[in-house]
Amino acid sequence: MADPLIGKQVDNGEYVIVDRIGSGGMGSVYKAEQPSMNRMVAIKVLHSRFATRDDLVARFRREARAMSQLSHPNTARVYKYGALDDGAVYFVMDYLEGRNLAAEVRENGPMPAERAVQVMVQVCGALEEAHRAGIVHRDLKPENVFLTKQSGSADFPKVLDFGLAKMSEKQMGRGSMMFTQQGMVFGTPEFMSPEQAQGEALDRRSDIYSLALILYELITGKLPFDAKTPLDMMKAHVRDAPIPLSQRIPGKPFWPELEAVINKALAKNPDDRYATAEDFGEALRGCLRGPSVPPPPSPTEQEPPPSNRAPAPPSAAPASTPASPP
Repeated sequence: MADPLIGKQVDNGEYVIVDRIGSGGMGSVYKAEQPSMNRMVAIKVLHSRFATRDDLVARFRREARAMSQLSHPNTARVYKYGALDDGAVYFVMDYLEGRNLAAEVRENGPMPAERAVQVMVQVCGALEEAHRAGIVHRDLKPENVFLTKQSGSADFPKVLDFGLAKMSEKQMGRGSMMFTQQGMVFGTPEFMSPEQAQGEALDRRSDIYSLALILYELITGKLPFDAKTPLDMMKAHVRDAPIPLSQRIPGKPFWPELEAVINKALAKNPDDRYATAEDFGEALRGCLRGPSVPPPPSPTEQEPPPSNRAPAPPSAAPASTPASPP
């Protein structure tokens, strides 16, 4: 069945939808032309049947508002928020070509440590801007970091999907619904901080824990806990020590400096982690400036290790999907 939005003009013809590039249970993401600016954009649409769900509309608006306030080059930009004729809300954002970090590791295996660190240093910069603006992402995971080409770099990450972001009332605006009550659990179990898994109040240090988990998976293809279910994973974040990086893949060494940085960022107590994303990024840069070079693995040890995350279902969306559908 043809998508009725294909070919539709949005915002009095400012945008023309040309293709659907992703879809989910609550909405879809479309590629669109913006003739006045001679560029392509992405339009994220919440299904019209959810237009009366104040909680979902508020979450959608929160994502748009959070991203629109950020200007860091490693954060996907949002340009406009509005509603279609049938009541479906949408926002217009950067159109990106590439793939998210989860797809990159799934297709090519774990990244070399130096490459992964260079990517995550840039992500730290994006999160530092968000944190200084009072925005905590709360759902950082490889799927929400999109790897594209920009500014002469083949590894230019863009942070996406601020739908679960925690924002101050000032940033949300008067009359906005807030969903940040203590005792509620948000996020993705594999990448939750211990305090997030327990429904406690979150600050920027929760995001730093999640960033460390992403980096750990990028370079090992695994998470630092062997948990079978989402609930077991949440319990592991709270009570289990992470499997040391040096032990995660037998025979594959990592820089001791990098292991120490990741261990600090994965501390159970937020007070023991890096205080800011900028501090975490600087520590990672320090690893690049002078890491101890480990011996190369033997040929039999170079096969990508199996992931301890459940395999992702096949997606019909092409590699240009800029963000997870709502």
